[in-house]
Amino acid sequence: MTPDFLTRLSQDRVIAVVRAPEIPDAAALCEALRAGGIRWIEFTRTTPGLAGHLRRAVADGQDGVGAGTVMTADQAEELIEAGAQYLVTPGCRPGVAEAAAAAGVPVVMGALSPTEVGLALDLGVDAVKIFPARAFGPRHFRDLAGPFPDVPLVASGGVNAENAAGFLAAGARAVCAGSEVVPPAVVAAGDWAEITRRARAFTDALSAVPSPV
Repeated sequence: MTPDFLTRLSQDRVIAVVRAPEIPDAAALCEALRAGGIRWIEFTRTTPGLAGHLRRAVADGQDGVGAGTVMTADQAEELIEAGAQYLVTPGCRPGVAEAAAAAGVPVVMGALSPTEVGLALDLGVDAVKIFPARAFGPRHFRDLAGPFPDVPLVASGGVNAENAAGFLAAGARAVCAGSEVVPPAVVAAGDWAEITRRARAFTDALSAVPSPV
């Protein structure tokens, strides 16, 4: 695991997950999210031309830019070369974990059940993304904390400003903000002021939950 990665993620607590058919300016999108208090941005492979977007997003030297929906070692290597500073998978993907470890890049691996969480830990990942979080609710995180008290969990899938604080209070280190913060149509239109407004509304909703670090 990468202590600095976990410490910073636990402090910031939100990853914006960008799943859009078009991104006119990845760097401007990142700037808009940071202006709203979200410093972790995950660009997913469902967006065409992801490698190019990553290169533009990291060109200014900013950190917190990652690649999501990574399924294979080849994809991991390509996206790391393009500038991805961490990887996120939708499930347990041994090849991705191996490629990331070889490059010294953190991995947030998708899981749901205790068996999958255990497998992710065996692969040496930095954090475990529980998906779909909304379907099982904060209680699932409390239940997982029984056998896995020290595992850093991230809530993903259906997380919004109304329920995000509940996941953090239940023990999640961070939550993933999707279409509520980065709607595909708003991203495609390049409405960065609206993105900043949505990011600020989301982070403001978490202000009452104390950071664990």
